[in-house]
Amino acid sequence: MGSQEVTNWQGKHVTVAGLGVSGIPAAKVLHGLGAVVTVVNDGDDERSRAQAAELEALGITVRLGDGATLPEGTELIVTAPGWKPDKPLFAAAAAADVPVWGDVELAWRLRGPDAAPWLAVTGTNGKTTTVQMLASILKAAGLRTAAVGNIGVSLLDAVLGEERYDVLAVELSSYQLHWAPSLRAHSAAVLNLAPDHLDWHGSMEAYAADKGRIYEGNRVACVYNLADKATEDLVREADVEEGCRAVGFTLGTPGPSQLGVVEGILVDRAFVENRQKNAQELAEVSDVNPPAPHNIANALAAAALARAFGVPAAAVRDGLRAFTPDAHRIAHVADVDGVAYIDDSKATNTHAAEASLAAYESIVWIAGGLAKGATFDELVAKSAKRLRGVVLIGADRALIREALVRHAPEVPVVDLDRTDTGAMLAAVQEARRLAREGDTVLLAPACASMDMFANYNKRGDAFAEAVRELGASA
Repeated sequence: MGSQEVTNWQGKHVTVAGLGVSGIPAAKVLHGLGAVVTVVNDGDDERSRAQAAELEALGITVRLGDGATLPEGTELIVTAPGWKPDKPLFAAAAAADVPVWGDVELAWRLRGPDAAPWLAVTGTNGKTTTVQMLASILKAAGLRTAAVGNIGVSLLDAVLGEERYDVLAVELSSYQLHWAPSLRAHSAAVLNLAPDHLDWHGSMEAYAADKGRIYEGNRVACVYNLADKATEDLVREADVEEGCRAVGFTLGTPGPSQLGVVEGILVDRAFVENRQKNAQELAEVSDVNPPAPHNIANALAAAALARAFGVPAAAVRDGLRAFTPDAHRIAHVADVDGVAYIDDSKATNTHAAEASLAAYESIVWIAGGLAKGATFDELVAKSAKRLRGVVLIGADRALIREALVRHAPEVPVVDLDRTDTGAMLAAVQEARRLAREGDTVLLAPACASMDMFANYNKRGDAFAEAVRELGASA
């Protein structure tokens, strides 16, 4: 099924794998186009049954509790991004020569002939912030745009909705890229690469290769991180359109074809006349909110993609000034007794936590949760000199404690052996006891939250509430 062949969906037998945020819209869109849609789903719980009833009312077949068997007559599978490539359903599809697309691939193929180009972003950490910064810059340039993709706004809605866009800022996860073979972005960025989701991809090499797909067929710029050689390697391996350039970003002084920082100014030496000699000032570091090092890197990546699209320098500055980060991303909650309390509950892996810890000098670190197969030696070794103390919570806290014993034996550690709802208040109280004036108490768990909380938002909310209780009693 090539992209040009599927103009007529009428009567095509399509199987949608998985209910949920991408499966349900995909099933509805395909049904609306005249396809014969069957949804298969592993789970058969109350929520799934309610979702199934909604789809069945439209005339869509739903099979709950059986995500392994290929429905008879299937000509195409459209899968939710979370489904692992080693699922029996996909083995059956391969045996029957049935193609598998993700929701991103479906959206890409359903775009109209005059569709808005995509500026795409992936990476282990910083994707959402970078895409939101990019959308803010594009809006400041007067362009009709939206931040879409893995960010919660469905790409299908953006592609098929009434609104006409000039350009889309698209966040893509490694899962989504795995299932999007024909995607071709105008320009794309890989922000960083660190071990994550290896249980899904099977290896670091497979994970990197899926991230690298974002560069395939880029027309103007492949944006990479000078501090992360793996991202540059992916650019080298990519098959791009003639004339497409590699553009690096760095927190240091930029060379030609790079964006970087000079004396507190974000500078472009890539999208200027005579880049050997000239540089264009884009914004001040103080225009970036918050101006933590990894967030300045995000801003540079967003600026590079915007400049690749022809956005003027003033719009980069205005867009960065107008941008407000989401909750739970290095959010300053309060100062209590001269100690800053920072909520970075979104730091759900070691790479994100490392970036967060690098932003402060003297830290009481609240960490722990579900490790998802991660190891913590490198993180602790790099951050040891900044740690005033550590408070550990969650199911896999022993893994962090062992790394602290090996690499930061002199740092005091409080190990909270509880997972009840009051555990976060206890953690914050212990952190307060360890902190001195001028310190930062930092929630950057380096772990997922589902052992104790519904999600990282709820974990961050619990932290913020605990800090407010401290402030009230101060």
